[in-house]
Amino acid sequence: MHSHNHSHSHTHSDGNSDDASRRIGWAFFLNVVFTIIEFIGGWLTNSTAIMADAVHDLGDSLSIGTAWGLNKLSDKSANKTFSYGYKRFSLLGALINGLVLTVGSIWILFEAIPRLAAPEMPQVEGMLALSIFGMAVNGFAAYKLSEGTSLNERVLNWHLLEDVLGWVAVFIVSIVLMFKPWAILDPILSIGFTLFILFNVFRNLKETLLLFLQATPDAKQMEEVSEVLMSNHDVADIHHFHIWSLDGEHSVMTAHVELKHDVSVSQLRTLKEELRHGLVEFEFVHTTIEIEFANEDCRDD
Repeated sequence: MHSHNHSHSHTHSDGNSDDASRRIGWAFFLNVVFTIIEFIGGWLTNSTAIMADAVHDLGDSLSIGTAWGLNKLSDKSANKTFSYGYKRFSLLGALINGLVLTVGSIWILFEAIPRLAAPEMPQVEGMLALSIFGMAVNGFAAYKLSEGTSLNERVLNWHLLEDVLGWVAVFIVSIVLMFKPWAILDPILSIGFTLFILFNVFRNLKETLLLFLQATPDAKQMEEVSEVLMSNHDVADIHHFHIWSLDGEHSVMTAHVELKHDVSVSQLRTLKEELRHGLVEFEFVHTTIEIEFANEDCRDD
């Protein structure tokens, strides 16, 4: 006998989803246009620091574009092909994003490291102008997303605030270079940016790969759920107990629950309701519980 609980928590109305989509779309187009300007500006000003920040912005553009697409995709209902819906597509987006950023970062390092030995003076006035433009564009995009309440928007807002801080660093270095011709500051800044990007990319790639391989997303939560199931006075044991995540935010739980003794249909209905109520706090998008009576052989053993 199975107990299925499909809890779909839609905390936002369609109107709010449309607003979120519009705000994310705004941030995406601003970032893409500015990333193109950055690559051109980095080449014209001979600044590896601006090129490194362009790679950072390219990563953010990919993140925002993925989030924008997923914001629309997540409204689609599950179907026969994607029975759990489309949320898992975000993992694919995160993998592609990580690989693109890794390639871009390695390219920047190949450009910047030789300049430590033979630094080239960048075109400082252009650097200064681009940094002011960068602070303004990323600041405006961050402001637009700060109006949102969705998790997508909050995460992307942090990305954009990071970009603003990156441009503040370029601004400070360009001011220093106007008074002191320390050309080595440009490759040092670009290498610093790039190592920061790679650190975050590898951390996110590790998390994404673990989710792809259906690792348990939260060991502590696993213990807490087990305690809730075992705390019921009718439950003798649980096995084939699994929690896995669709996308890092929405999790699925399955378990076989073995009873201490046989129960009537009304008692079984009460038990299922008690288990359902106990699991509400964990906000699983899908839960499947198989009830096994005392001395019943498990069909999956």
